[in-house]
Amino acid sequence: MSAPIIRSLSELRSMVSGWKKSGETVGVVPTMGALHQGHLSLVRAAKEGCDRVIVTIFINPKQFNNPEDYEKYPRTEEDDAQKLSPFDVDAVYVPDGPTMYPEGFATNVSVGGLTDVLCGAHRPGHFDGVATVVSKLFMQTQADRAYFGEKDFQQLQVVTRLAADLDIPIEVIGCPTIREEDGLAMSSRNLLLSDRARVWAPELNAAMEEMADALLSGGDIADTRAKAIARIERAGFTEVEYLDLRACDTLEELNAPTRPARLLAAAWLAGVRLIDNIAVG
Repeated sequence: MSAPIIRSLSELRSMVSGWKKSGETVGVVPTMGALHQGHLSLVRAAKEGCDRVIVTIFINPKQFNNPEDYEKYPRTEEDDAQKLSPFDVDAVYVPDGPTMYPEGFATNVSVGGLTDVLCGAHRPGHFDGVATVVSKLFMQTQADRAYFGEKDFQQLQVVTRLAADLDIPIEVIGCPTIREEDGLAMSSRNLLLSDRARVWAPELNAAMEEMADALLSGGDIADTRAKAIARIERAGFTEVEYLDLRACDTLEELNAPTRPARLLAAAWLAGVRLIDNIAVG
């Protein structure tokens, strides 16, 4: 049986209020739709950890820098609902634009420090859009736990920080990146890749794994980065926005994995921006 699709905030709040009165824990999986196995792994984790599960689907215009990128983002609500059917989630919350951003909406949530680097440096305002919509979804769903993928590692750190700073009573849980058999991190944007580009896309992860191994063996950061970028560009990527070694907690740039670290990358392939990250050490 497919989960009920809720479009009204008042209906959602009434439903959640009943669950809370019964002492049930509520989990939320925020998404922008175009669901894949990565999203579904979050749903599975939420089902295992909570009594009730809400999946939200909202393509947030505030986190797109390019209007064309927003327009071409996959919209697959019917297919998404079918993919969620086996999981028996309790609600699929699909608000429209005016519900999230009514006329006169004037509030912006901004998280300093964590958003000035990596994707934040290349997509001004992106993480303000993420922080604003996630804050609203946390308030609207009144969830006890929220599930995010480590694939968007910077986003995970931003969301964790905003919940802590704003005293939102929710536990943010990061879940491992789910990959295709060839190593490509699952992403809704993969649907935009041509068949030819899809063949070359896994080279991003392969180059990152090679770079991580070199760093763990004492390799120089500049040398290993240059070799990785060369490999990525040979695969047909036209621009590597960043390929950085960063501290897991603060996203501070590192020259060597002397503390828990993450290698993070963003690169363009055939007009599609792909991101990835892997643990180092």
